Amino acid sequence: MEQRVMEGAEPFRFEGNDVGVLVSHGFTGTTQSVRPLGEALADEGFTVAGPRLAGHGTSMEDHARSTARDWIRSIQEDLDWLSGRTSGVFFAGLSMGGMFSLYFGATRPDLIRGIIPINACVFLNNPDLARLVFDPEAPPRVPGVGSDIKAEGVEELVYPEVPVPPLESFMAAMRTTDDLLQAITAPVLVIQSREDHVVPPENGPYILDRLGSRDKELLRLDNSYHVATLDNDKDLIAERTVRFIREHAG
Repeated sequence: MEQRVMEGAEPFRFEGNDVGVLVSHGFTGTTQSVRPLGEALADEGFTVAGPRLAGHGTSMEDHARSTARDWIRSIQEDLDWLSGRTSGVFFAGLSMGGMFSLYFGATRPDLIRGIIPINACVFLNNPDLARLVFDPEAPPRVPGVGSDIKAEGVEELVYPEVPVPPLESFMAAMRTTDDLLQAITAPVLVIQSREDHVVPPENGPYILDRLGSRDKELLRLDNSYHVATLDNDKDLIAERTVRFIREHAG
């Protein structure tokens, strides 16, 4: 049965020039968290796609049935759409979306011209969450991690709880991506909030150090928490992402 998509969680596509950009949201999140970045990139003339990852933006029951293979398939569909319209694709992503930007940067070097992971995760340092992964007595859901935003009055459209079944797939994808970092050769702009209550901020320097890329840079955000694409530094993120793409699209 077709799942109803939450208002604001719809995927987006903007046709523009021959430079493609994929913008991905994170685990339990929706396209609402990255739509402002996608629109800012479209305003600069780029061709932009923001996929709704399988199981996201519908229901927690739907999310509980989804896996990393499904999320990868969602991204691949939009990469195919972009590659058919552009001469090269850049990949920006928030949290798990940032993790997938690194994953695809390693596995699709033929297509991905540059990578912009934003508060990406390749480790969580969260034993309580890790204990749930193979626990047969684990609850079906645990408290959510959404709306970690410093700016007043800004809310993320996100599930209120985390379904436990997809955690195994999510953890496996993180560890896989960690092992792939050294295989990445594309330019990378790592964007990391100094204060993040969902993903340890140490991910940023760790990712930077492990990358195989020669052209790599770490941008630290001083005024945003985890959902930085909706937070006080959202304009800075858009500005630096546009500059990075222009510098490497030629």
